[in-house]
Amino acid sequence: MRGYDLDLLRYLQVLIEEESVSSAARRLQISEPAMSRNLAKLRQVFGDPILVQSGRRMTASSFALGLRDRVQTVVRDADRLIETRAMNDLSGLSPRFTIRANDLIVATIARPLLSTLRQDCPNCTLTFAPESDDPASDALRQDVIDLYIGATDTLKSEIRRQTLLRDKMRALVRRDHPILSEKITPQSLTRYNHISVSRRGRARGPIDTALKQEHGLTRRVILTVPTYHAMIENMRDTDMILALPGMVIDHISVEKLGLTAFDFPLQLPTIDAYQAWHPRWDTDPTHRWMRETLFRLAKDVWKTL
Repeated sequence: MRGYDLDLLRYLQVLIEEESVSSAARRLQISEPAMSRNLAKLRQVFGDPILVQSGRRMTASSFALGLRDRVQTVVRDADRLIETRAMNDLSGLSPRFTIRANDLIVATIARPLLSTLRQDCPNCTLTFAPESDDPASDALRQDVIDLYIGATDTLKSEIRRQTLLRDKMRALVRRDHPILSEKITPQSLTRYNHISVSRRGRARGPIDTALKQEHGLTRRVILTVPTYHAMIENMRDTDMILALPGMVIDHISVEKLGLTAFDFPLQLPTIDAYQAWHPRWDTDPTHRWMRETLFRLAKDVWKTL
């Protein structure tokens, strides 16, 4: 076991998690030849191939998979040894965090989050990247983003997540909308045109499912837009109905805009939004500080948990 050190264990951890020399090299920001040399050294130390060819890709050997949890624990415990000192030095750091979130999240959390973070770390900066069709899991694995905030259900199993809010969709209409002059029912909903919000251009969703399954009804979706805020200020000039998460309605000047909101007369699923990150950042002191700050702030700002 000569030449065996913590850095070699870190290479082992990443190689097992990524199952790719090139991906592991990108993650640790070293060259592929350097990562290949470390893999060769690991093979010599452990007397095992660590990664084996499986078709056109590499997979971790059964021996390496058996080591994975223990290696992760050792590396994380070692990282914790310097965590206390690092946390005391936040005032001298200049971290930049990139967070992917939709326009609703950004509108309500961006300013207070930055203000709260800079109380402890005056030189930190935030970049909010827009949601895109690229899977959030890939962006997290490739370090394109540090954190994802949203409600997607397609994250890979290794991605860590923590629930920030639970919410439901509500309807936004102009203050004197004719639907308000009568009892709001599933039937009355279908008498008016609706706006759907989807960055992928999807016109249908949970509201349509509930209408169809519970009442055999179909609503008329005549406009689909990519972001919620694209339409909010235009609602006072139309009889269309816009569905919005409740936490957004709570953070816009509904009365000043000449609007009002009501609950859908349907059994709609709860929206669970969370923060998600790659496990490589579990014990990183500045990343954990950022996540914990966001979690505390979210409870105060959204008050939905």
